[in-house]
Amino acid sequence: MKKNHFPTTPLGRLKLFFTFNDPRWEDLTKDNWVKTVYKDLSAGLIVAMTAIPMAMGFAMAMGMRPEHGIVAGAIACVIGRTFGGSKYQVYGPTAAFIPVIAALITKYGPASGGTLETAHGFLILVSIISGLILIAMGIFGFGKYAKLVPNSIIVGFTVGIAVAIALTNLEDILGIESFKDFLGQDEDIQGGLMHNINAAIHNLDKINLWSVLLGVLTFALAKILLRISVFIPGPVIAMAATTILSATLLGDKNIILVKDLYGSIPNNFFVFTAPSMPGFNFNVLLDILYFVCAIVFVSGVESILCSSMADRLAKNNRTPFNPDKEFFGQGMVQIITPLIQGFPCTGALARTATSIKAGAQTPLAGYFKAILKLSMAFYLAQYLELIPMASIGGILVWVASNMIKVSEIKEVKQHGKFEFMVMIYTAIMVPVTNFLTGVLSALIIYFVIKKLFLRNRSETNTVKEEEEEEVFG
Repeated sequence: MKKNHFPTTPLGRLKLFFTFNDPRWEDLTKDNWVKTVYKDLSAGLIVAMTAIPMAMGFAMAMGMRPEHGIVAGAIACVIGRTFGGSKYQVYGPTAAFIPVIAALITKYGPASGGTLETAHGFLILVSIISGLILIAMGIFGFGKYAKLVPNSIIVGFTVGIAVAIALTNLEDILGIESFKDFLGQDEDIQGGLMHNINAAIHNLDKINLWSVLLGVLTFALAKILLRISVFIPGPVIAMAATTILSATLLGDKNIILVKDLYGSIPNNFFVFTAPSMPGFNFNVLLDILYFVCAIVFVSGVESILCSSMADRLAKNNRTPFNPDKEFFGQGMVQIITPLIQGFPCTGALARTATSIKAGAQTPLAGYFKAILKLSMAFYLAQYLELIPMASIGGILVWVASNMIKVSEIKEVKQHGKFEFMVMIYTAIMVPVTNFLTGVLSALIIYFVIKKLFLRNRSETNTVKEEEEEEVFG
């Protein structure tokens, strides 16, 4: 890969950040523009079709409405591709943000006596603050520090999020989501991981086996079709098949649909939503600090990780991604995207990999993805509300299964027992406690033990070896 020549001063970085025609476009030339544009268009189409069901699923898992996910993915991709630091990265809703945003929406939304509008306004506020911090980090060259997060913690965090996603979507697949207005029951399976598991266990007698069938079928089809070819939009075909089944053969089986919980999905996507604060006190201030730290951490680490992976996967031997510009781009994403009916987004590993495998070569693929995604969602809105919630659960479990990579776990294990134990600790603490508690405690444990105890042991062993060498020659 060509050595980078990125600016090293804040003023130089700022000038580059606002330069649209930067090295990310170096693969688009007068000689190959037709071929390159076609490849980017094809990749954008494939990712757009895959992204719609995933974006809806992520939004609903966060406690938000399906259209929020559709809008967020499109807007984030346009902003990220304009201001980001990677040639290939696809931006949008990601699984890593689910526990963060879900916690905020649960605390300030309907589940706690508030409204979704109030919670969303507060989310916009903390997202804008996070964006400003990320922009400052990019300007002052903090991009390189994101690489210091140990791989054992990153892998453990990913596994923990995957487990949380899979378990918190049990009620959708089992068909026991008991909203009062729909099923007329007193209980409501919502809330955190442990609450959902406990509620699911106590509602086993209400399992709808037809919902289980649709959830499993969605999972299997998405998994199998994408293994056959990346050009087959597995999630779309899976959801289409299960939606048709639920509307025809299973029409009388009491299967819960998206419209039963969220009503109609509007296609007036571009709605300005202002930031707001639900009063101000010490607890709210603590929540602002917590959620801002969480958004900055996820944005920074996942975007740098995704950009690095993209360069390797695309075999980019020219200008590599710019971590500082990526931080700046992430900041712009977190400021602008939530204001247009969206929420915080970052680089999406699976969609970026799909885009590259489908032939993407320049940021044009991201623009095509955004335009095509909104166009399809606009014309399909009336059909998207007919999707069974079990299928949404199946898609999210499929996403969770893709997040756990055996090769990454083996790689961590090869680095020693300590790294492996840190990974296990993080994977358990993230779903059991909360995102920031799990990650921060893992980081503290890692650096305290690594820098103090293991370094002292290493120095002691070195001295002992030198003494033995002097004695025995």
